[in-house]
Amino acid sequence: MAKINLNEISRIHLIGIGGIGMSALARHFLTEKKQVSGSDRSLSTITKTLDSEGIQVFGEQVASNISKDIELVVYTAAVTEGSDGWAELEQAKKLKIPCVSYFEALGMAMNPYYLIAVAGTHGKTTTTAMLTEIFEQAGKDPTAVIGSLRAKTKSNYRAGKSKFAIVEACEYKRDFLHLTPDVLVITNIEFDHVDYYKDLSDVQSAFREMIDRVNENGVVITNAKDPRIAPVIEGIKVPVINYMSSLDLELKLKQPGMHNRINAAAALATARHEKLDMEQAKESLINFTGTWRRFEFKGEVNGALVYDDYAHHPTEIRATIDAARELYPERRLVIAFQPHMFSRTKALFDEFAKAVGLADQVIFLPVYAARENNVSGVTSRELAVKSLEYISESTYCDSIVDAAKILKNTLTENDVLLIMGAGDVTELTKELLS
Repeated sequence: MAKINLNEISRIHLIGIGGIGMSALARHFLTEKKQVSGSDRSLSTITKTLDSEGIQVFGEQVASNISKDIELVVYTAAVTEGSDGWAELEQAKKLKIPCVSYFEALGMAMNPYYLIAVAGTHGKTTTTAMLTEIFEQAGKDPTAVIGSLRAKTKSNYRAGKSKFAIVEACEYKRDFLHLTPDVLVITNIEFDHVDYYKDLSDVQSAFREMIDRVNENGVVITNAKDPRIAPVIEGIKVPVINYMSSLDLELKLKQPGMHNRINAAAALATARHEKLDMEQAKESLINFTGTWRRFEFKGEVNGALVYDDYAHHPTEIRATIDAARELYPERRLVIAFQPHMFSRTKALFDEFAKAVGLADQVIFLPVYAARENNVSGVTSRELAVKSLEYISESTYCDSIVDAAKILKNTLTENDVLLIMGAGDVTELTKELLS
């Protein structure tokens, strides 16, 4: 395929436009005065908002959505042969329209900026959002692509007019290798995306490749003494800044938990590297109100406090439980957890059981399949049984509706409910609070 110059393209179509990353990219193209359309298999709050902003969104993914005047098609990773969106991709290829993946397009759009990329197994969304607000308050007017909706703006995108771009960089399938950052923030490294990576060493090799893509005058900001990160940064050509030297345990964040203080440390280290006013940066963090589905308070049921959280890895579950314990040390902690992907559930089975065991009660929902078939045969029911080794109250429910019925009948004003998972478990919040 010939090299694509986005400056010469005026008409773009995005297949899977309702996704967090894709919708942010669509907003960016619209800001660049391009004609933007897209499709998704189901309409959502995000697609309705895009439509109101001037982007044509199709709720049916059919070949006729692709017209000859489209100059570039961007597709989400979920578009595979036989899936929703495949007919559009095939039609685009038939019409010889250039087709690129989301991360290829993100790289084309963001690499021309002074790029701050935030990578890591956990914490990258919150850190990206924190950095966006720090740079915003400092008057640096950044462009930003965030993997969730900022509580402050209800958007996953910020249109800026300066040289700065702040972008969340996902390691899945080594997708972040389409980015060439000037500043690479690595929050942490763990074994995840087990449907793609073989083991921790494989994940580490991807991060080393990403470091090798940092511009020669750039920098890596990370926890240099972390045993999973130290071998990755050994002998690299660019300087390393240890963000732990910026950890401020006295900083009064609105988001509880040590993991958020560490995210803040990474953001502060980046601000210091860019010579921003540090007192102003800390003030931005104090006022930071978080992002969608990251320990997000949703309301009350029978006096119980309800939080919605994206945690879908044992480390994230533990961090969220620790945060809840910090805020509510006297309350009983209940979890409604939907495992995300069969491969992850199988590979981290024991770790999931131990992690939920830090709560007082857990309700498991069926595994959210995402892009997989259940080759291993693993089930949430098995995980519920395994968790009884670590927690006295563990229940399995076949559906969100059934879980809601149990919770409505059992929650009391002494409880905190954490709804956890990366799938559609957030619908449980609506079911409970409707």
